[in-house]
Amino acid sequence: MQFADRLNNVETSAIRELFKLLGKPGIISFAGGFPDSAMFDVAGIREATEKALSEEPGGALQYGATEGYDPLRQQLAAFMASKGAQDVKPEGLIVTTGSQQALDLIGKTLINPGDKVIVEGPTFLATIQCFRLYGAQVIAAPIDAHGVKADELEQLVAEHKPKFIYLIPTFGNPSGATLSLARRKQVLEMAVRTQTVVIEDDPYGDLYFGEAPPPSLLALSTQVPGSRDWLVHCGSLSKVLSPGLRLGWMIAPQDLLARATMCKQFSDAHTSTFAQATAAQYLKAGRMPATLAHVREVYAERARVMGESLKRELGEAIEFTQPGGGLFFWARLTGANGKLKDAGELAKRAIDKGVAFVPGAPFFASNPDHATLRLSFATADVAKIEEGVRRLGRAI
Repeated sequence: MQFADRLNNVETSAIRELFKLLGKPGIISFAGGFPDSAMFDVAGIREATEKALSEEPGGALQYGATEGYDPLRQQLAAFMASKGAQDVKPEGLIVTTGSQQALDLIGKTLINPGDKVIVEGPTFLATIQCFRLYGAQVIAAPIDAHGVKADELEQLVAEHKPKFIYLIPTFGNPSGATLSLARRKQVLEMAVRTQTVVIEDDPYGDLYFGEAPPPSLLALSTQVPGSRDWLVHCGSLSKVLSPGLRLGWMIAPQDLLARATMCKQFSDAHTSTFAQATAAQYLKAGRMPATLAHVREVYAERARVMGESLKRELGEAIEFTQPGGGLFFWARLTGANGKLKDAGELAKRAIDKGVAFVPGAPFFASNPDHATLRLSFATADVAKIEEGVRRLGRAI
């Protein structure tokens, strides 16, 4: 069987391959990027489902518009307004089957084989794979604890003239980093000055601990004239409501939305109207603020415990920045006192000790740092986090 040449540019996700090793009884997993299913608002989703079926069963169960179910688009516009993006109109967004589909649509509509795109180094692994699938040359821009280094990003833009830049500005995956307010404005100004599209992926921005992060690039765009013409914002309900609903959205200039809608029509006709109607009723009922408050509180405690446990059990053998939100710790093995410095080797030893994490190297589009690793605190309770980190300490 002759397969498409584009498949030569990608390989199976290293994370998905790791999951095959997690069947061992008693494994404590810090590997997945999943929300904790114990915190799903099952009662609220059940109530929303029943209302969707009782109030507008035709809309929930019939084919729908490719752009999305209109009541949900209205609710999402209001949701974005509550987060500072006041001028988003329902017709200015399309509903996608998770934010992952939005990234795929961006690849379909913008990338020609050989085009260059810039991502953070490290960044979301599936993004690297998606863009490469469409033939892009993926270039990594360096980051620190305050997000992408805007000055160096601008140098890369001048050098490579990329088709677009992809960023996760708030609680990045895997880095956990949050782009500072000053750098956010610098990125928007650069987008206008160089006429470069910026993709803002924001699945974690609502999961902050304590102080809220800076406004999204979308919310800030009103302060930088012309920047909205070069900005695409991707959102998701997966991390804050339920990944099983598979609901995301994309806000973009109308000409891009039109082409993305056309490509989506070829792909799936529309995102599940049943899921959309359920989410619309859930948002309409006003349950999201309480849900977010609960999730933030639980994840903040787990993040605190993981940070304290890493310092206690691994000491100088590991370095990291305590995350202010999101689902992940991004850490680096130092090799201090003769300890292991290769995260790939540590991952193998850790599985034998009964704990799993994801080595950091696959998250780099180029020049991978083999000493890095990603740890998720989302799905393990406090006791499991403490025990899992103890096992990690024994493995190193």
